[in-house]
Amino acid sequence: MAFPGKRVAVGADDLYPAVNAVVRYLKEKGFEIVPVGAVKTGSPEPWPLVGYEVGRLVASGEADWGVVICYTGTGVSIAANKVRGVRAALCNDAETARGARLWNDANVLAMSGRLVTEYLAREILNAWLSTAGIDESEARNITLLKKLDAEERL
Repeated sequence: MAFPGKRVAVGADDLYPAVNAVVRYLKEKGFEIVPVGAVKTGSPEPWPLVGYEVGRLVASGEADWGVVICYTGTGVSIAANKVRGVRAALCNDAETARGARLWNDANVLAMSGRLVTEYLAREILNAWLSTAGIDESEARNITLLKKLDAEERL
């Protein structure tokens, strides 16, 4: 399904205010949530497992794209990026989210549970969702990333 598909894997290691804001906002917009980690269990979960599982769901096609949240956002983004085909980007502001979609073709949005407020989470998601295509001037770079994923020589 073309980005942004309607099935979203949302994972967090804990229930930060931004987590509930993300889930609420996406449901309001008609997205189907695939809960992972604390979003599913309601209690703290290890961030490496959360990030990796969201990445796996996206790469396998069980989810069209993903959102991951941990205290800094860094850990879950690293874990998600361990999955071939995942391009997770840590975006704690709207412009970075827009750029991650436009220039990097990111398919997993990572956010900091410490820094991102409920309002900011909505702003970041708006930028992410309104940037559906890539900048054609970056197409070669996206192709190079895909080759790296396939372990091809550059």
